[in-house]
Amino acid sequence: MSRIIALIDGSVYSESVCDHAAWAAQRVGVAVELVHVLGRREVGVVSADLSGSIGLGARTQLLEELAELDGQRAKLAQKRGRAILDAAHERLAATGVTVTERLRNGDLVETVQELEPDARLVIIGKRGEAADFAKLHLGSNLERVVRVCKKPVLVANRAFREPRKYLIAFDGGNSSMRAVDMASRSPFFTGLEAHILTVGPDTVENRRNIEGAVAMLSASGAPVISGIEAGQPEERISAYVEREGIDLLVMGAYGHSRIRSLIIGSTTSEMVRSCKVPVLMFR
Repeated sequence: MSRIIALIDGSVYSESVCDHAAWAAQRVGVAVELVHVLGRREVGVVSADLSGSIGLGARTQLLEELAELDGQRAKLAQKRGRAILDAAHERLAATGVTVTERLRNGDLVETVQELEPDARLVIIGKRGEAADFAKLHLGSNLERVVRVCKKPVLVANRAFREPRKYLIAFDGGNSSMRAVDMASRSPFFTGLEAHILTVGPDTVENRRNIEGAVAMLSASGAPVISGIEAGQPEERISAYVEREGIDLLVMGAYGHSRIRSLIIGSTTSEMVRSCKVPVLMFR
């Protein structure tokens, strides 16, 4: 069954992930699956080097105590994970969205790869628990998730605001064309004011590409505001988002221009860091 996967970790961004998931689910008419993954740090064995001069009996006793401690930590992590899911479920259920939950042990990326084939969208917070107060630091799992996801990934910012305007950062590549195609057909974008921007020289090729994209978007009946601006992508896109009051930035995770660096390089990382709006990314 098609659904939206909402990845939550107990950080302050988890509430925003839930709010974005509820908004998206209501627009496309699907359920939300809340996923919390207990990493190896939370349930793993406490390492200990007992190769020194400790006697055999003392080593045995210490190992037993460490094993007991590991068991307690694992139980506590399970209880905490369940509490995180319960709180998120309550928040989403209040919006009328159908919600399911999944608590997993292991690696987040492996879990996403397993679940995403049946998903319409994957939502993750911009930062995780360890980065709540580090404004220039992105969550350690963000890049890993975007690298492996074949489905669109919505990176939620800290505070949810219902989108009214969206901007497609368009470079003519396959991923940005996928974004245009989805925007032209999906109820996710219905009723939103569409903007499309190419950062680069005002050449015949760039103009032809953006005109074709505008034609696709306009076929849905919505007006489209388009433009070509010279400069550095991260600077021009950020400035456009701020100037035009954009609520949602849409961009490809891979392209054929400088925007190619996106999540695997400086441009996308800078866009996600600097823009105070959610970012929807396509591969």
